Amino acid sequence: MASGHSPKEITLLERYLGVAQDSAVFAGFYQVNRDRCLRAVQASVGDRELAEDLVAEAFIRALMAWPKVSRHPAPEAWVVRTALNTRITWWRRRRREVPLSDADKAAAPSQESAMDVTLLAALRRLPPRQREVIALRVFLDLDTKATAAALGIAPGTVGANLSQAIATLRRHIGTPTLEK
Repeated sequence: MASGHSPKEITLLERYLGVAQDSAVFAGFYQVNRDRCLRAVQASVGDRELAEDLVAEAFIRALMAWPKVSRHPAPEAWVVRTALNTRITWWRRRRREVPLSDADKAAAPSQESAMDVTLLAALRRLPPRQREVIALRVFLDLDTKATAAALGIAPGTVGANLSQAIATLRRHIGTPTLEK
């Protein structure tokens, strides 16, 4: 799924799911936020294909719960958080599976992404909470309060995680301009 869904695809999805309310508003929300959410999730998980799957799933869930999501203070953060929670659910389910063949054991290499490979490698080395803070604060440009609300942590914890993440990234890639 290299490109986003068109409004026509969203309409078909709504019809399939039986969700018709606010379709134009949701379609606009999707068009404006899909790529930003994808970059944020990719920064957190480090794999473009996985990020695309997670974001697609999160947008489907957002569509199904649109009346609630549209009232959220930061709906794009809701999508990113849902995508990251979906990854955890998938991981838990996958670790209980028994591979049937060698093909199931090896993950296909991800495609070259627009994000710098060095940056992605450095992001992967961060602890999960720091990756999530970077994804929401830097890639989605949320303020500290919105990031804290999306992650269910205190604003001071957001600041501490952001500071630690930036210091670690500077050591690994030497970029002095990451702080927001």
